[in-house]
Amino acid sequence: MSNERNVNGSNSKKEQLEQFTTDDRNQKLTTNQGVKVSEDEFSLKAGERGPTLMEDFHFREKMTHFDHERIPERIVHARGFAAHGEFQVYESMKEFTKAAFLQDPEKKTPVFVRFSTVVGNRGSGELARDARGFATKFYTDEGNYDLVGNNIPVFFIQDAMKFPDLVHALKPEPHNEMPQAASAHDTFWDFVANNQESAHMVMWTMSDRAIPRSYRMMEGFGVHTFRFINEEGKSHFVKFHWKPVLGTHSVVWDEAQKINGKDPDFHRRDLWEAIEDGDYPEYELGVQIIPEEEEFRFDFDILDPTKIWPEEDVPVKIIGKMTLNRNVDNVFAETEQVAFHPGHVVPGIDFTNDPLLQGRLFSYTDTQLIRLGGPNFHELPINRPVCPFHNNQRDGYGRQTINRGQVSYHNNSLAQNTPATSTEEEGGYKHYEEKIDGRKIRARSESFKDHFSQATLFWNSMSKPEKEHIIEAFSFELGKVESKSVQQQVVDMFANVSTDLARGFAKAIGAKLPPEKPNQVTKKSPALSQENTIKLPETRKVAVIVGDGFKDLQVNEILDELNRKGIQTEIVSDQLGTVTGRDKAELEVKHTFLTADSVLFDAVYVIGGKEEDKNFYKKATHFIYEAFTHYKPIGATGAGRKLLDAAEMDKSPGVVIGEDVQSFVPKFIDAITAHRHWEREVI
Repeated sequence: MSNERNVNGSNSKKEQLEQFTTDDRNQKLTTNQGVKVSEDEFSLKAGERGPTLMEDFHFREKMTHFDHERIPERIVHARGFAAHGEFQVYESMKEFTKAAFLQDPEKKTPVFVRFSTVVGNRGSGELARDARGFATKFYTDEGNYDLVGNNIPVFFIQDAMKFPDLVHALKPEPHNEMPQAASAHDTFWDFVANNQESAHMVMWTMSDRAIPRSYRMMEGFGVHTFRFINEEGKSHFVKFHWKPVLGTHSVVWDEAQKINGKDPDFHRRDLWEAIEDGDYPEYELGVQIIPEEEEFRFDFDILDPTKIWPEEDVPVKIIGKMTLNRNVDNVFAETEQVAFHPGHVVPGIDFTNDPLLQGRLFSYTDTQLIRLGGPNFHELPINRPVCPFHNNQRDGYGRQTINRGQVSYHNNSLAQNTPATSTEEEGGYKHYEEKIDGRKIRARSESFKDHFSQATLFWNSMSKPEKEHIIEAFSFELGKVESKSVQQQVVDMFANVSTDLARGFAKAIGAKLPPEKPNQVTKKSPALSQENTIKLPETRKVAVIVGDGFKDLQVNEILDELNRKGIQTEIVSDQLGTVTGRDKAELEVKHTFLTADSVLFDAVYVIGGKEEDKNFYKKATHFIYEAFTHYKPIGATGAGRKLLDAAEMDKSPGVVIGEDVQSFVPKFIDAITAHRHWEREVI
């Protein structure tokens, strides 16, 4: 098509670009009041590593506008699901913090946890390649404490000033509102290439971490550096971790895309069903702690949100466990109306000058004002603290408290100056008295400027299959990018991480290959690889493929033994109802080949049916082959053995053949425990 308008009246891409050039390209950036902006990268701080200042009118205007751009769903983290539970500390943390809920091992603190994707809208699929939110509200006796984190320990940007830009680039492109819940498009990768502090986070999102198997098998991180303050007023820097008891596991990309079509509610269904079945998800809380006097002993800035503290350098101390044991009663009233805020802290937990955290301390409350209709969102049942709260705040949209009396101010004499403030000894919150000495400046510390060392550390730490998946992820994402310039910029950028990585996906997308050079960083962190995660068979879901006329053998004993080991077995056949074996044994069918798919299960057990039932075996073969190509464990007994023989799968890793309980079940459980069998050759 030429420069003419096309038949439906829209402008061609060239015309759109020309219009952009005329209207915007040669203009200067201003505030909404028309004031020219001298700096749009950094928020105003008290010194390069100091806190963000409230007088930064440009930051507040930019962030306020962003916070109020979309209604009624969350701007980010719109697609979420949640559950109730409890937290219990293993041992007193009195040495480090005076936070009461971290003192008594006998004390159970109620919690509410919301998991979410970041980019997609409320109707999007849950298996998008994306970071996942992992937000926990602790209803403590001292007030609510919110640990608002993600399943990835770093973030794309270093300063909250850039957050609106990041999300604008990630969201569907505004000219056509596509693509939904995906980063595989031009504006996101253009942002990445031109904001290279994103390198480390991009490595995580291109890894298997961005497509988790389950919320129950997903790590959580507080991302930022916070402070622990003890009774003596001593400060330690701290990072928070949630470690899933079941280990950290993922699906493969082909599975993720198919699951989004087969069951876009896959993650929430998995969480809901696990809790309903009594398989309560468990997570251990870990902390990394650095004494204040050791702040500068590392080769990275501990306040930089694009950096991890490698666990080999700063070990994770496991201090407690969270158990999710109750589903929500109403998704809207609880999951949608819950309001998290990293500024909701209790005595003993305080902030640092991480410039991304400093901006979040403003943004979250500002966002809730429009999402939840005004300043009284704290009175919604899901947000109310379990301890009493008293203050002089009055009225506003959605007010539920009926205040009595004539006094609504402090100080006063008419009500004997109540409610009164509390001393620190009485539990009053006191901010850590950090010394601040710096000029008011828009800048970023020199210590924040290394964008590639930890991205390379992440790459070095991956196993061979994980590296292959990362290259494939880049190849897919950039294969969807139309701009050849953006593609090449990304290749050149990630050559700074690893030329093996960059050359791998450059070849796939037809870009110019960067010259080979050795990695400047050789350090590894084994804790970063999912190859080293905990592997347990409990709660794994096995599809049992069986049809009428199956050879009974010891089928019921095998299924019973798998169930005793905590493995869930669900019968899949060509029709619902009951299938009957040769010796009249009966099995209740839960799914048909039409309503189920191999991508919804962790493993497949093939029993088979009548040999003459060609239609059954045709459907079963497709089901099994797909599981095989996704490297899943496959077991077979009876007629199922012949099916695997015919498909030449029988001698492949992770494929278990047997006839009786003793010879089959232990080996099949071992195969399930391994999660995937990457050594398998898939053609």
